[in-house]
Amino acid sequence: MFAKLEGLEKKFIELEHQLANPDIFNDQEQYRKLTKAHADLKAVVDVFRRYRSVQQDIIDNKALLHDGDADIREMAQEELREAESSIPTLEQELKILLLPKDPLDEKNTILEIRAGTGGDEAALFAADLFRMYSRYADVRGWKTEIMSESPTDGGGYKEIICLIAGDKVYSHLKYEAGTHRVQRVPTTETQGRIHTSAATVAVMPEAEEVDANIRPEDLRIDIYRASGAGGQHVNKTESAIRITHLPSGIVVTCQDERSQHKNKAKAMKVLASRLLASKQAAQDAELSADRKAQVGSGDRSERIRTYNFPQGRCTDHRINLTLYSLDRIMMGEIDPLLDALNTAAQAEALKNQAEQ
Repeated sequence: MFAKLEGLEKKFIELEHQLANPDIFNDQEQYRKLTKAHADLKAVVDVFRRYRSVQQDIIDNKALLHDGDADIREMAQEELREAESSIPTLEQELKILLLPKDPLDEKNTILEIRAGTGGDEAALFAADLFRMYSRYADVRGWKTEIMSESPTDGGGYKEIICLIAGDKVYSHLKYEAGTHRVQRVPTTETQGRIHTSAATVAVMPEAEEVDANIRPEDLRIDIYRASGAGGQHVNKTESAIRITHLPSGIVVTCQDERSQHKNKAKAMKVLASRLLASKQAAQDAELSADRKAQVGSGDRSERIRTYNFPQGRCTDHRINLTLYSLDRIMMGEIDPLLDALNTAAQAEALKNQAEQ
């Protein structure tokens, strides 16, 4: 491990020298590549240098244990205990930083939320989840763009698809895929009975058409008149788009924009992301056929979380975590959940690495 860390530090220093060269600003593309490479290495190099500094402190303080001054010996003993106690934490941090990076973590994300069992209440819960993720995105400074939506008369969503763009969006949201269950008393419930309903969430890295290797001959594109809410243009212009990817059977529709070309562009973006996610899922299944990740497969059929409104609690079933802060969670304060899931994924990755 330490030979690898020394190699990374050497590469980091080389990048610093390259970035210090004024001529690098003449090539903006190269400058961006070097800056990103430098930023990617900085965290692990900083921790490695701190680790090495602590190791030197241990050596220095051990030498002072034989000093003739009792006060110096006592001070050295105290600093030695502190330094030695920090070593396991730093080593664990280095192991995590050296874990292979998911190449998709840097991607923007296509988020799909669909009402599941529960009728109107499920549609309202789908809208609640969309607001939760939208507020979280706002706090992080991400941009949310609705790609397609199917609203209900009651203010819910049968389905809503959006693009969330920003810094490492997929790395934060990738464990949110699955079935989200809600337990609460619907506003229409006169007897005060608690109902259970659900919504499914899909989280896909944004893909370009080239990523998904989409061939024009594999597509059937249908154009039709938009329906539902949408203003005066509804049912008057043929702007809605349905794209069918023939080899996979994946169908994407978009009718939110007045422009046929804009609807097609949005639909193609969603299709590319679905194809990339499908390809990634197949690869993951092949790699982990003998072991299921602790945080779950991300399959939408898997119940991952329960939002219990009467008790004000949110439980993530994959890591047995219960938080009694449901009001704040629904307002977008989901970092405690996401951090716990990420920690669990790192622990599982370290365990798998140790077993290899």
